[in-house]
Amino acid sequence: MLDSSRTTHPGSSGAPARIPVTVQATDPILREGVLSQLRRHPEVELREETRSGPGTVAVLVDDTLDDDALARLRRLVRGEGARAVLVVSSLRESELLDAIECGVGAVVWRHEASAHRLVQAVVRAFRGDGDLPADLLGRLMNRVGTLRRSAAAGGGPVPSGLTAREVDVLRLVAEGLDTGEIAGKLSYSERTVKNVIHGLTTRLHLRNRAHAVAYALREGYI
Repeated sequence: MLDSSRTTHPGSSGAPARIPVTVQATDPILREGVLSQLRRHPEVELREETRSGPGTVAVLVDDTLDDDALARLRRLVRGEGARAVLVVSSLRESELLDAIECGVGAVVWRHEASAHRLVQAVVRAFRGDGDLPADLLGRLMNRVGTLRRSAAAGGGPVPSGLTAREVDVLRLVAEGLDTGEIAGKLSYSERTVKNVIHGLTTRLHLRNRAHAVAYALREGYI
């Protein structure tokens, strides 16, 4: 039985948060490997696979993001309201966009899936902070940059819809900074940074920070 009888909610008292986590994998060996990594960390509360829902982080482990895995992601995020961490061996740029638009908040390469790296991704996904490997982010930026240059060469309109403050914040999110680091860089309070991100994701109907970064890249803001 994976359940713990109690959950300490983040920020409720100064005590370490316990984040409800489910691990989803078609291969039981893969699933047990991730479970064994996460069991070492007291801030994680492991739950049965069937108990994903709002406030839960679902870790989906697979070789690639095929149609079946993408359907599971949609069910977990859109149907059940969980936040998602994707652990895969490889991911094409088009699959990354699919995952982000589906609502994935963090991606971890399987060969980098140490206990520390997994918990880092879980915590960031739970908080709504995006977490993408640097090489994936670089490939995404290169692809979107190419699309942007092609649109500019064709005389396409200059995008509008994000304020200068929102662009500054998203640029730092894309660089992998968390809320506190962004606040320090821009001389804002953490509450201001959170309000900026909440405002733009709500206004543009974006699912999370990673989706906001993908939007900003695709539209040529960053």
